[in-house]
Amino acid sequence: MKNKRCIVTGGCGFIGSALVRHLCREGREVLVVDKLTYAGNVESLKEAEDKYTLLKADICDQAAMDAAFESFQPDTIFHLAAESHVDRSIDGPGEFIRTNIVGTATLLQSALKYWREHPGFVFQHISTDEVYGTLGEEGYFTEKTPYSPHSPYSASKASSDHLVRAWHDTYGLPVLITNCSNNYGPYHFPEKLIPLVILNCLDGKPLPVYGAGANIRDWLFVDDHVKALCLVNEKGQSGETYNVGGHNERTNLEVVKTICAILDELRPRADGSKYEELITYVKDRPGHDLRYAIDPDKLMHELGWRPEENFDTGIRKTVRWYLDNEWWWGPIHRNKYSGERLGQG
Repeated sequence: MKNKRCIVTGGCGFIGSALVRHLCREGREVLVVDKLTYAGNVESLKEAEDKYTLLKADICDQAAMDAAFESFQPDTIFHLAAESHVDRSIDGPGEFIRTNIVGTATLLQSALKYWREHPGFVFQHISTDEVYGTLGEEGYFTEKTPYSPHSPYSASKASSDHLVRAWHDTYGLPVLITNCSNNYGPYHFPEKLIPLVILNCLDGKPLPVYGAGANIRDWLFVDDHVKALCLVNEKGQSGETYNVGGHNERTNLEVVKTICAILDELRPRADGSKYEELITYVKDRPGHDLRYAIDPDKLMHELGWRPEENFDTGIRKTVRWYLDNEWWWGPIHRNKYSGERLGQG
């Protein structure tokens, strides 16, 4: 099996834990490197228990990263460790600059040193469509779209993408870059739109919709994203970028109403009212991009990727998962984050 030994940074986060679970099911040896900040949760890896090794460490710690490479001897690294919530980047951009930019540069230096002794190694960097900025009513982001980030989060991710390309172009480090659309699915920290709406519905709390709810996102089920990452790792060309998107555009208001309708069916309110009645329009996020939409044709045509879920099937699976797994989100809801508004600048 190619790339049998894998480091996954941010492996206790949302996308990272989905990747770790997948890699472990495939029989790969996995070292999870995670600082275990508020969004890192080892409970997300319960399914992969005893099949991975966890290193609690900061990717900005050069000595710790050097030691991790040397001791584990990976074939590849999937770099997902990042501060990822736009609203939090508005409130505190410094941590995003430190983790997403300085942390990536630190990892690249450790990887470069290691690669020079292990020439089969590959550095895979996982990024976001938000680096491209915003779209009008038509068109799609492609791998050739110029970068135009508008939030501290997207600017920090754009910076990390540029660093990865620079280490490839300057030093020859084998790298792969993927930029994905909005992920959703199980184990998603409840500060993000979909889990926030689900849990607020269950609590009977208001469902906050920014502005008029007209902002459009292209939604990608997390397990489809993970399979794309593994395919790129196996077949992608070094130095190339691959966009990963689901062709599932929805306005934020459409997403909220869809969740409400599913919950009306699966968990009706005791008083017979509709969850949609909880929708509350709030002041928009500063610098809120209007529309994201990914063109995944390169990934589909060159590597043969196809998503297995559309938004209708994926969102239903997601809602059912939250209904069935309070053991996971309950402690988070009680002890870490209970739905308060973030990102008001």
